[in-house]
Amino acid sequence: MQCLLLATLLAVAIAALVHRSRIGSSVANTVSAIGLTIPAFALVGLLIAPLGFGVPPAVAVVTFFAILPILRNAIVGLSGVDAAVIESARGIGMGRARTFLTIELPLAWPVILGGIRVSAQMVMGIAAIAAYVLGPGLGGFIFSGLARLGGANSLESVLTGVIGVVILALVLDLLLIGLGRLTTPRGIRV
Repeated sequence: MQCLLLATLLAVAIAALVHRSRIGSSVANTVSAIGLTIPAFALVGLLIAPLGFGVPPAVAVVTFFAILPILRNAIVGLSGVDAAVIESARGIGMGRARTFLTIELPLAWPVILGGIRVSAQMVMGIAAIAAYVLGPGLGGFIFSGLARLGGANSLESVLTGVIGVVILALVLDLLLIGLGRLTTPRGIRV
């Protein structure tokens, strides 16, 4: 959850910087598309050398993959805000930061939240893989069960991890749906 929050903050900040620039948006979208092709297990393995085992490489990998869908949706959402609305806000004296926070971000929020929901589902599986480097999470059950495959309670250990990940993903998605209902302005709710 902390990785998803960190990823959301980073992705929205990057999108805020690049969404008005065609080149910046293109570069950000290309990086996010290429980033999604990197195998999570390979990235976990690459980060062992600089970050060691434990929480740091797990957080780095999960946050990296969490940023990608959120960044794409944030750019799409912010770029989709009508220029006339932004110009009207500027015309009544709103500064750039205030326009972004009170006009652009709330109007783009449903699209950004869609990216957050996709990201949340995706990183649940990646977080399980991050247990390979002794990171926290239910992936430890999966890997310990696979290591003892054929032994006593190995299948139960794997199933515990897998079912736990699925349940957590469903609960997180329901929480994000509730967050969307609470935070989306009434006039733009679908």
